[in-house]
Amino acid sequence: MTALFDFDERCRGGAKAVLVSVSFSDADDTARVAELKMLVLSSGAEAVGLLTCSRTAPDPKYFIGSGKTEELKALVESCQGETVIFNHELSPSQERNLESFLGCRVITRTALILDIFAARARTREGKLQVELAQLGYLETRLVRGWTHLERQRGGFGLRGGPGETQLEYDRRLLKERVNILRKELREVEKQREQNGRARSRRGIPVVSLVGYTNSGKSTLFNTLTDAGVYAADQLFATLDPTLRTVSIPRVGKTVFADTVGFIRDLPHNLVAAFKATLREARESDLALMVIDSADGDMDDMIAAVEEVMEDIGAGSVPVLKVFNKIDRIPGISPHIEHDSAGLPRSVSISAKTGAGVDLLLRAISDRLGHDRISLELTLPPDAGALRQRLFEMGAIESESYDDSGKACLRVTHSRTELARLSARFGGALERYVTAPASFSFRREVWED
Repeated sequence: MTALFDFDERCRGGAKAVLVSVSFSDADDTARVAELKMLVLSSGAEAVGLLTCSRTAPDPKYFIGSGKTEELKALVESCQGETVIFNHELSPSQERNLESFLGCRVITRTALILDIFAARARTREGKLQVELAQLGYLETRLVRGWTHLERQRGGFGLRGGPGETQLEYDRRLLKERVNILRKELREVEKQREQNGRARSRRGIPVVSLVGYTNSGKSTLFNTLTDAGVYAADQLFATLDPTLRTVSIPRVGKTVFADTVGFIRDLPHNLVAAFKATLREARESDLALMVIDSADGDMDDMIAAVEEVMEDIGAGSVPVLKVFNKIDRIPGISPHIEHDSAGLPRSVSISAKTGAGVDLLLRAISDRLGHDRISLELTLPPDAGALRQRLFEMGAIESESYDDSGKACLRVTHSRTELARLSARFGGALERYVTAPASFSFRREVWED
């Protein structure tokens, strides 16, 4: 990767960072500031100063206004800060103005998260996704601080066309690299789709672990699967997804998928870049939403996870809430809570000590067992594609034909998967169901 695409390394390796957080409302920003400090710590930098202030709207030139910018410069000098990190998005012109005035590097929360992701990516897929997200971020910031961009480039071929400016040349290089990355990621996604279809054909359900970063997902994943996934008290300790197969009572083989942790206001370019990875969450039969029950900001974290789930198209996946870290709360013991239909809706556990994990496995068994459904279908001769797909899923238990040549099938499979199949065929399964009578996937599945 050329220097054009390299992110600044000065926010790693113990670099001294001064943090800036602005409140635009009466809400308490303590949790957001604490999260920014955790992000800085996770990047390997050291937070040596903090500037907070309140505004009704961002200043067009410096975001925080000229007076606070003077105060920020004095703080940077006194702390010997090397980088200033804003807990907000800045426009390219605001970044340039601040860097010129402060005399040091200025980055945003999004750039910091991208830097952490770049450091943590281990697989080829993860590295491709991070680079794609970085390029999406850099695309609007190619002009920052580059004094040579107005020079014309003559010549032909790789050196640019006649009269092509340096900025146009760099943008063209960036777009070419983006196209290459997208092509490679499409190949990766095809492989994931093939693996997903193979699991579906064998009738193997998928349980994804989702949750706010640092909620204990990887610790729980290790407890359930003995996977040995890296787990640490830091944000985004693991990035690349991990899949393991576990045998669950009444369900059989079940694939567990550990996914990247979510965070409030997760950058949209990251969400877009990681959709291939997050398809495990999007197409799972059950999502375990792991929640840090000892965190006072728990409700906001749950809302942030639900928002990201919607963004990646996983809003309709059945969710079992897992309230983790109860060992940090006096007087709380492991237990299961049920909904009005008698199904488990939440489990309180400690992944670290193992308390309540047996209850969690029971709840997963109840939820996945509940998701299995048997239907009787009568398919007309022109529904061969639907019949073939049901065979590929391993859903057909028996088959016979009536006098008119229609196929009479008995199918048993995950209700979630059958609902998705029906939607892909324009609601065909619902039209062809003969038993139970008046069956509707929307009523039976999505409103559980």
